[in-house]
Amino acid sequence: MFDDWITEDVHSVLLVEPNFPIPSKSRNHKNFLPIGLLKIAAYLRTKSIRVKLIRLDDDDLNLVDGLKLDDFKNLSDKLDDFQPDLICVTSIFTYWAKYVKNTVSYLRFKYKGIPILVGGIYASLMPNQCKEYTGCDEVIFGIVCGAEKVIPAYDLVDVDYQIIHTTRGCIRRCGGCGVYQIEPEWLCKKSIKDEIIMKKIIFYDNNILANKYIENILNELIELKKAHKISYVESQSGFDGRILRKKPELAKMLKKAGFKNPKIAWDGPYKSWKSIKKQIDILVDAGFNSKDISVFMLYNYDLDYDELESKRVKCFEWKVQITDCRFRPLDEIKDNYSPHKRNGQTNNDYFIHEKWTDAAIRKFRRNVRRNNICVRHDVDYHSSLLERKKIPQEKAKIFRESNYEEVKDKLPDAWSPAIFHNVDEQDYFKYVGGT
Repeated sequence: MFDDWITEDVHSVLLVEPNFPIPSKSRNHKNFLPIGLLKIAAYLRTKSIRVKLIRLDDDDLNLVDGLKLDDFKNLSDKLDDFQPDLICVTSIFTYWAKYVKNTVSYLRFKYKGIPILVGGIYASLMPNQCKEYTGCDEVIFGIVCGAEKVIPAYDLVDVDYQIIHTTRGCIRRCGGCGVYQIEPEWLCKKSIKDEIIMKKIIFYDNNILANKYIENILNELIELKKAHKISYVESQSGFDGRILRKKPELAKMLKKAGFKNPKIAWDGPYKSWKSIKKQIDILVDAGFNSKDISVFMLYNYDLDYDELESKRVKCFEWKVQITDCRFRPLDEIKDNYSPHKRNGQTNNDYFIHEKWTDAAIRKFRRNVRRNNICVRHDVDYHSSLLERKKIPQEKAKIFRESNYEEVKDKLPDAWSPAIFHNVDEQDYFKYVGGT
């Protein structure tokens, strides 16, 4: 238990986010904000405990497995003279375990004898492995209950948005998802209006519509929007389409509350498309633009490339975008996937499902990217040559003003999102001129 470590001898706590290779997540929240650490910071402050948060990056800790303690001597120092009595390190995905391990090793070297706790997703999914692999003193499983009752310490980070959970856990037991293991208890808040301190709000609920008080939550947001106290609302995990179908009135409330970029999931087979179309229609009827709607698609899993590609084509027919999610096993502690290695990778590099291949994974990712570009820009084809300005300007202007039927025989990499593309289809071309 976390509180067991908060003794009368603890006056200062260091909170550390390892140097995870974090990509841009969206235009409004660029990374995985260490919301757990911010909550813990606020919680510790209620006990008059000093806190310091550091977010390591590659300039601070550019390390690999097999390092020696001497490797730490010349690291840049963000810690000044802060002397902690306890250190808390967060973790995210299991396949980023080495970053947690390297961080713990660094902290062991710098702060000899100071207890180090590791929490977060990896720690909760694989507690025994995490403790042995990282060498930490204790693994904190799940959420820290006391920290859930305070407003996170946003003064420790430079962001213009806040993260809110109206629920913990999830009512579903979806394959490949570890939420029910990390947060086994389903908890719902009735009100969140007193938590609002910024105009941009990102909900991190795993299933926000399943909150039994969702109507009250949405009515609060509607009133806050009318009062100009909030300006942007988004649900990072999207909306449960099964609930939308049962309660379509929620879609109109979501629109009135100011939600942007709604997402639903299409985990099932292609034959379930009528149900997905109904969910999209509910959102469109509520006032959402179809091209702002995204459909989550899990690939590298039970459904093969052909089925996922068929679903992608259907999404283009509906003029919606796709949020592709590559499946990794919940106990996978490595992932060296690289989109730049065109010669291919194997299961030695990253997890490849038996129904998939490295080539299929790369092809589907490219197809989704092209699909989304076409949806966002209301065009019927994509060309990497045009995008990368590999075509003479005058000729490029003509191509951009033409549709797919007009360019398909002239532009070698003209790619139509309305067509099913085989996995072995050529993607990369050189422009050699011509008509």
